[in-house]
Amino acid sequence: MLTQKEANYLLSLLKYILETGKYIFPDVGDYNYITLISKDNKYEFIIDINRKSKVKPNKCSYQKKYRNDIILLRLDINGPNHTNPDGKVIKGSHLHIYKEGFNISWAYPLPSDLTVEEDKLSDTDYLIEVLLKFLDYCNVVNIDEINIPGRLF
Repeated sequence: MLTQKEANYLLSLLKYILETGKYIFPDVGDYNYITLISKDNKYEFIIDINRKSKVKPNKCSYQKKYRNDIILLRLDINGPNHTNPDGKVIKGSHLHIYKEGFNISWAYPLPSDLTVEEDKLSDTDYLIEVLLKFLDYCNVVNIDEINIPGRLF
């Protein structure tokens, strides 16, 4: 488990996509990931892209993990509402942020830089746009070095 200070530090680091070039965004029912490395090459992160739900094709989650087992951030798009440990319900798409003692049990409404227009969530191209926003939110500095086939923007 991380202290909040350690988690905040890891979240704030500038990061680079390790393998640039062509990246295949997962189809419905599939999963893929992107490996990141901190600018100082000391820390490795994984961004999971999960579209495993075959029942709800516009449902998608993006997770930023450290050491492949500590989730620092998770963006849930078009999934169920989330109930926080204090009983407060977060409706619609939401962001989980690591909190010491709770891991990612707490969710928050989306910050403005991750705003998701609910009426566009069935569009895979839009999910790719949200992935790029999430990478930016994670302080990834070389986002423009990946090419996602089929991207319309």
